[in-house]
Amino acid sequence: MFAVSVQFLHGTFRGDPDGTANTGRMTRGEWPPAPARLFAALVAADGTRQESRGTDGKELDWFERLPPPMIHADGDPPDQPLHPRYVVKQSGAPAKSQVHEYVGRTSALVRPGVRVAPRNPCVVYSWEHESPSPSTLTALRYRAARIGYLGASDSPVRVRMLGELSQALLTQAAFRPDPTGDVFVCVQQPGDLRTLHAMYDAWVLGGPSITRAGYPALRHEVPYRSPVAPGPNTTGDFVAWLRLGAGVSGRRVTRLTAAFKDAVLSRYQQLHGEPPAVLHGHGFKVPGYEIARYLALPDAGFAWSRGRIYGLALWTPPGWNLELRRKAGDAARAVTWLYVPELDVAVTPHGGERRPWAANPKRWLRSATRWATAFPAIHERRRPLDLAELSRWCLHAGLPAPIRFRSSRTPLVKGAVDLAPAEVNRPGKPALPYSHVELWFEEPVLGPVVIGSGRQRGLGLCIPVEQEPSGPPSRGDADVSWTNG
Repeated sequence: MFAVSVQFLHGTFRGDPDGTANTGRMTRGEWPPAPARLFAALVAADGTRQESRGTDGKELDWFERLPPPMIHADGDPPDQPLHPRYVVKQSGAPAKSQVHEYVGRTSALVRPGVRVAPRNPCVVYSWEHESPSPSTLTALRYRAARIGYLGASDSPVRVRMLGELSQALLTQAAFRPDPTGDVFVCVQQPGDLRTLHAMYDAWVLGGPSITRAGYPALRHEVPYRSPVAPGPNTTGDFVAWLRLGAGVSGRRVTRLTAAFKDAVLSRYQQLHGEPPAVLHGHGFKVPGYEIARYLALPDAGFAWSRGRIYGLALWTPPGWNLELRRKAGDAARAVTWLYVPELDVAVTPHGGERRPWAANPKRWLRSATRWATAFPAIHERRRPLDLAELSRWCLHAGLPAPIRFRSSRTPLVKGAVDLAPAEVNRPGKPALPYSHVELWFEEPVLGPVVIGSGRQRGLGLCIPVEQEPSGPPSRGDADVSWTNG
């Protein structure tokens, strides 16, 4: 048994796990404090190699090889985003302006990030099957006594190395390593010390010109299950709702959602590293998988509707843990502009505004027994549509089987978009038939409803239809087919 206790002397912790705080877009604080952060503090406490004064570095080699620990900490502590502030800056010659009463100084913007305030300020890392030698434990205690803070400098700590773990310290539930967990925590891995040595040697020779950007990020994320983790998600989830700065023609739906996807992947790469396969859709080797849906939200279904797009949404499939969904949502909300051929449009997170109604989540998160496509749905197979085929579509989309449907090559509701084949099919891909469809379900279905093989690109998005039809279509609707179950 081996354990490390960390007591936050001010009762708060502030850390930036991935550099998001510098962008001003950090919304949640790091918790629990990463074991990799503790390892870095131990390295800094007495240096390495010739820089060490009281140790020989063997204790760091031992600590580096430890597996991910159990972390006993507050399961869901409150956190507080801190407001950016300007501070006095002194660099080179005196400036021509002044900051408050500081003459000849300029100011610099500081973004502190998010502060976490755990209910219990003590965090314990424990390894049940690991035990250091007496000399290693002594060296680790020497380093622990020299650690002043963890994370930011306003998070002072007292660190203790425990050869035996007292039950009095285990008053909190534990974060446990779990492949299906809901939180990702950075841990140390063999090779990290070698990378730190290389960075330090380069800095000694090159000085400030050497930055950490030239070295691989020491981010080895391991999924953990938190004490407050919910049960598995079986329906998928919308992680971001966005508004467009101006309405976009519905005929540009595929170009708009493609640009949205590219922007989300780019932001995810910048914020969190390599995007998972479920976001870009590549790398799956077995059929039956579901990937993220990039949806454009049109104005359709009302007498005044014109089919223009006023919002965007990102849906993630079931099976994703909370941490991955949070990262995907962060990436989507970080998108501020979309560049589409012949169109540039600003993007902002939806802030609860009622208008435009098409961008309001309440428009799509409704329950109804009757749904009609706002954008045509691409057929999954080259065969005539019947109730069995539509039931197959709904099964693949996670919906119950319909009891009735009608289909048409042209829109069935006001404002639905009539697309040409070149606006539906992707260049270089086999062309597939597509139709507008209206579905009836026996029980109300909670939206959004998206059907067909193009649902990842926003095609097949349906709107709830309020009123049942009074009868069959008129003779003028000869191209419309009706089918009852």
